[in-house]
Amino acid sequence: MKILAIETSCDETSVAVVADGIIKSNVVWSQIKLHAPWGGVVPSIAKRAHQERIDGIIKQALEEAGVKGADFVAVTVGPGLAIALEVGILKAKELCKKWKTPLIPVNHLEGHLLASAPDNEWVPALGLVVSGGHTELYLVEKIGRYKTLAKTADDALGEALDKAGKMLGLGYPGGPVIEKQAVLGDVDSFELPMPLKGREGEGRFSYSGLKTALLRLIEREKLGGELNEETVQNLAASYQEACFEHLIRVVRVNALPYLNGKIKHLLVGGGVIFNKRLREKLKKLGDDLGIEICFPEENILCGDNAGMIGLAGYQKALRDEARLRSGELRRGEVVEEKDFDTIERLPRWSLEE
Repeated sequence: MKILAIETSCDETSVAVVADGIIKSNVVWSQIKLHAPWGGVVPSIAKRAHQERIDGIIKQALEEAGVKGADFVAVTVGPGLAIALEVGILKAKELCKKWKTPLIPVNHLEGHLLASAPDNEWVPALGLVVSGGHTELYLVEKIGRYKTLAKTADDALGEALDKAGKMLGLGYPGGPVIEKQAVLGDVDSFELPMPLKGREGEGRFSYSGLKTALLRLIEREKLGGELNEETVQNLAASYQEACFEHLIRVVRVNALPYLNGKIKHLLVGGGVIFNKRLREKLKKLGDDLGIEICFPEENILCGDNAGMIGLAGYQKALRDEARLRSGELRRGEVVEEKDFDTIERLPRWSLEE
């Protein structure tokens, strides 16, 4: 079973080919340089860049996989930027009509989680997505059935790091530059308030207060002039540590009621897990709770990419979610054109739905 997968939910244009659950190609073109002058993703620029690049990336993905077509086309339909999602969906419909293949709609967040899933029996499990737009903890009852245990009340973790990078004059995206400076700084240099301290069981992540606290520290330190290099490093270290510590506290408290011996894994996905310090803290949490922390085996699967969409699409095809009869996976089966019309962008599509 070959699946061509398309991902255009934000600022990466990506296409992958997945054959029988194995990623054969995974091409990602990042738009970071296009958005950097603006300090964040500009939707209209993202849409135009997707439109300009997607055909070439599809061609490259097919060539790298050594195939000319696919049995299914999987595409991210949400959550994400509406006008960016639309580019991938329209292209997926076009390919399905050309190849006479079924179309598989995929939730971006499910892709992040399944990219971290081990090969052995692992459900039920916990799942954590930490990215620029999402910070959410789930109970994974089985593939396709998820319960939200905690989610952000304001900014996502990746967004909070990006905004901190901008405040410190480090550029965009903020996560990697904050990490680079934090390694050189002292985490105990500045005291920052711990969000929701004593109230972690409310099932919320919150980073707006931390951002405000950082801004006030920057303003205070600037009274004597511009920030020097050491101060920037120490501010980055203290802020990053507070952000990660809040995440760990909320995950710990909200995961504990479900650790009944059946759950042995925490799947972690999203671009923020590139951060080595966060990985260290999550592994320590896993040791404390007696569960295995599962990260994607390849770095490319951490950020937004079509490989994870293809893996999720493969699981959906096996679960008969591609408008097939009785679970049969028949090559070249035609999906009626009206079926394609029911698949539209869902920019706020929750994983529970």
